[in-house]
Amino acid sequence: MKCLYLQLMAMLCFLSITFSSCAQEKNMEKLTVFKIISLNEINLLKQWIAEQPDLEIRNDKGETPLITATYANQTEMAKLLIEAGADVNAQDKMLNSSFLYAGASGYLDILKLCIKAGADYTVFNRYYGTALIPACERGHTTVVAELLKDEKFPIDHINKLGWTALLEAIILNNGNSKQVEIVAMLINAGCNVNLADKEGVTPLTHAKNKKFEPIVLLLKKAGAH
Repeated sequence: MKCLYLQLMAMLCFLSITFSSCAQEKNMEKLTVFKIISLNEINLLKQWIAEQPDLEIRNDKGETPLITATYANQTEMAKLLIEAGADVNAQDKMLNSSFLYAGASGYLDILKLCIKAGADYTVFNRYYGTALIPACERGHTTVVAELLKDEKFPIDHINKLGWTALLEAIILNNGNSKQVEIVAMLINAGCNVNLADKEGVTPLTHAKNKKFEPIVLLLKKAGAH
């Protein structure tokens, strides 16, 4: 009788574990990878990566899991996806890639991961701009410094608005200390200080018109006219 009791208990335990495992699998099936990312469930993402071969699956916004993780600034999740082989240059319907958005948003850690994974400097955002241009506009000094480490980065790229990173740093800002620092970094990296906008207005003229005296001095010292 005791032996039979032990057998029944062992069977019940087995069934309990089996049902629990099935329940977990069903819950996993209900959770899309995008939901997993929104919940910041690292272990579930690891499980998804291990079980799913398609890292470039898209949601209705055209986002890949990596782009979604980048939007949320989920560095650890982005790292897992990149290390698994996710494309850092894939773009969603807004033409944002993980690399471009990280640059524009000042997400330095994700930006570094993207650069290491082969960020393509010839993939542009919806304004036909690089990661550098909005980073300069928004005062993301650490991102600007990181991008300018690579001499191959297209520092003088012109976007749809007819602006370079230097022009955007001046035109769309108030000349604060971060912008002065960014202008200095661009000059030190060898940007063309005389590339004008579509109307032929140079960076120096824009800086003078906005009365950004520290920037005017930097540009004049660099040979701007």
